Amino acid sequence: MHGAQLLLLVVGAIAVTAFARRRDLPAPLLLVVVGLAISFLPGADGFQLDPHILLGVVLPPLLYSASLDSSYLSFKAVADPIIQLGVVLVVITAFAVGLVAHLLAPELPWEVALLLGAVVAPPDAVAAVAIGRKLGLPRGPMTVLTGESLVNDASALTLYKVALAGIAGASTGLFSQLSTFVIAVVVGIAVGLVIGVLAHFARTHLDDTVLESVLGMVVPFAAYMVAEQLYGSGVLAVVAAGLYLGHNSPKAGYATRLQEQSVWTTVDVLLESLVFGLIGLELPFVLKGVSGLDLLPTALALLAVVILVRIVFVFGRNILLRLIRRRRRPSWKISAVLSWTGMRGVVTLAAAAGIPEDTPGWAYIQFAAFVVTVGTLLLQGISLPWLIRALKLPKPEDSAQEQRARQIAAKAAKAMLSELVPAEIPVEQRKMFGQRMHQMMQMRDRLIDQDPSQEGAITRVRRELLAKQREVLVAERAAGRLDDEVMRKVMRELDLEEAMLTGTWRSRL
Repeated sequence: MHGAQLLLLVVGAIAVTAFARRRDLPAPLLLVVVGLAISFLPGADGFQLDPHILLGVVLPPLLYSASLDSSYLSFKAVADPIIQLGVVLVVITAFAVGLVAHLLAPELPWEVALLLGAVVAPPDAVAAVAIGRKLGLPRGPMTVLTGESLVNDASALTLYKVALAGIAGASTGLFSQLSTFVIAVVVGIAVGLVIGVLAHFARTHLDDTVLESVLGMVVPFAAYMVAEQLYGSGVLAVVAAGLYLGHNSPKAGYATRLQEQSVWTTVDVLLESLVFGLIGLELPFVLKGVSGLDLLPTALALLAVVILVRIVFVFGRNILLRLIRRRRRPSWKISAVLSWTGMRGVVTLAAAAGIPEDTPGWAYIQFAAFVVTVGTLLLQGISLPWLIRALKLPKPEDSAQEQRARQIAAKAAKAMLSELVPAEIPVEQRKMFGQRMHQMMQMRDRLIDQDPSQEGAITRVRRELLAKQREVLVAERAAGRLDDEVMRKVMRELDLEEAMLTGTWRSRL
C-alpha cells in the first residue's frame, strides 16, 4: 500500500465514521459495507492488509487503550467466565473448525485445518463492546465481554504460532506444543508487568505532562515487541501493562489523566476506522487464487460452526455450573447476548494474511477467514442491537453509585477543613470549599477579587481537599464498594476542577 493510498484510506474511513456517528449508526459495520462496495471498483486491489503492521503497530495501541479503561478488580471478580470464553472457548472453536474443515476438505492436512481453526477462533469484541455501551448493557456482561476481548487474541495467536510451527516441522509432540503455549503466557504477562511498573515509576517522577503522555504511547509497542522477542505473547504483555497502569492511574498526575484520556480516545477512533475499512477492502486479495465460488459452501459451513459453537458453549456452561457447583445460573437473557457477540475482526484477517503463500490450502484459508469475519460482523453485528433492545435488559445503575461517590468525597473534604483552612481565611468563607465545582470557582474568583493575597491559600487548600477526595474514592474501590468506571468518572470531575484551579485550563464554568 503506497503513501497516497494510505492517506486516502484514512480520510475516507474518518469520513464514513463521522457519517455513522452523526446518524447514530454502528461505524464498524458501515465501514465494512462501504469497504466491500469500494473493493469492486477498478484499482481498488491495492489496499492489502500487512499482517506485521496490523499485529505489531495497530493491535497493541487498541488493546492497550481498552486495558487502560478496564477494571482489574472487576476482571478478578468475573475471572472464571473470562478465562472460559477467552481461552477454553477459543481452543474448542479452533479444534471444532479444524475438524469440520478437514472433513469437508479431506485434501487439507489436519495441521493446516487446525491452523485455520486458530485463525477464525478469536472474536473481535470492539464492535460488541461499542454496541453494548451505547445501548446500556449491564456492567457484568460488559466486563466479561471486555475481558474476553483482551484475552482471546492472546490465546488464538499463541495457538496459531503452535500450529504454524507444527506445519513447518519445528514443533512436534503434545509436550512441546503445551510448553510453547505456557512459555508464551508466562513470559508475556511477566514482560507486561515489568514494563508497566517501570512506566508507572517514570510517569510519577517526570512531572512533565507531555513527556508522560509520550511515554504512555510508547508502552504498548515496547511491551509487544519485547515479549515477542522473548518468545512470549505480545498481546498478553500489552494487556498486562495496560491493566497495571490503568489500575494505578489515580497515583499519576491529574493533568496526565486528562490528557491521556483525550489522546487514546482519538487514537481509538482513528485505528478502528482504519482497520474496519481495511476488512471490506480485503476482498480482491482474498479472491486471489480462488476460482469461482466452489469454496463458498464450505466457508459458510465454517461460519455456522463458529456461531453455533459459541451458543452451545455459553448455554452449556450455565447448565454445568448449576449441576456441578449447585450455583444459580446466569440470566438466560445475559447468556443470549454473550452467545451472540462472536463477531470476528482484524486479528482473524491479519493472522490469515500472515500465513506463507506456499502453505497447503493457502487460498482456502484466506477465503474462509474472510467469509467468517464479514459474515459474523454483518449477521451478528447488525442484529445485536435489536437483540439487546428486545430482551429489555436492566440498565447499569451508575447514577446512584455516582451520587454516593460524590457524597463520600464531599464528606471527606469537609472533615479536613478545620485542619487545612488557614486562620486568615474568615470562618464564613470556609464553607465554599465543599461546594460543587462551578459554585466553588465562582466563589473563589469573588474572594480573590476582594483580596488577591488569599489566592495562594485558597488554591492550596482546595488542592489538598481534592487529593483527599481522590484518596477516599480509591479506598472505596479497593473495598469493593465502588466500580472502577464510576470512580474514574467522578475522579475526572475532580481532575477538571484542579486543572481550572491551577490555570491549566483557562476556561471557567
